[in-house]
Amino acid sequence: MGKYKVVETFVSINGEATHAGELACFIRFAGCNLTCGYCDTKWANEPQVPYKSMSAEEIYAYIKSCGVKNVTLTGGEPLIQPEIEWLITLLSADKALRVEIETNGSVDIAGYDARPENVCMTLDYKLPDSGMEQFMRTENYAWLKPQDAVKFVVSSTRDLETAKKIIETYDLCAKATVYLSSAFSAITPAQIVEYMIQENMKDVRLQLQMHKYIWDPEKKGV
Repeated sequence: MGKYKVVETFVSINGEATHAGELACFIRFAGCNLTCGYCDTKWANEPQVPYKSMSAEEIYAYIKSCGVKNVTLTGGEPLIQPEIEWLITLLSADKALRVEIETNGSVDIAGYDARPENVCMTLDYKLPDSGMEQFMRTENYAWLKPQDAVKFVVSSTRDLETAKKIIETYDLCAKATVYLSSAFSAITPAQIVEYMIQENMKDVRLQLQMHKYIWDPEKKGV
């Protein structure tokens, strides 16, 4: 099997999504196919970023050595890693693990429709202010499972209006857990809550990036 370009491995709390606040083992991969304006891991996407070449078995061994059940595969964009399917298969076979794949919404997830309940996708929808909305694959919503989440990172009222339209058009709250999250320093959580009240978005959840409130927003390895 192949090797994976890993730029970070660490244990911290999940700052987002369905297991926010719980300990997780993070595997961060190098490289992304998008360039979002608010990206907080641009360093991981640089062509010359230093990385460790790890096999699936080495990644699994590291995860087990950490002794936590939550695993977050992130990036960058993990689903563009060659042979990532093999790593996901290996990790999902261990039913003591709960595997979360953070993906940016531009990569086809149809091939992962047979994944078991201990593997979830946290799927982004890149809103207009990200500069990447044109790359979003709304076809992916046909493959969502109950354990999955869809995340909208919001920078403005325009973004909120677009998020509401997408949520309603694709009936996302009936398919997965849906989050609105503020782009750090771009819009306040209070503004998002006010919009949620105004539009009666009763099945949507506000999400804060907990790690950015606990540590310096630029700190790595958290």
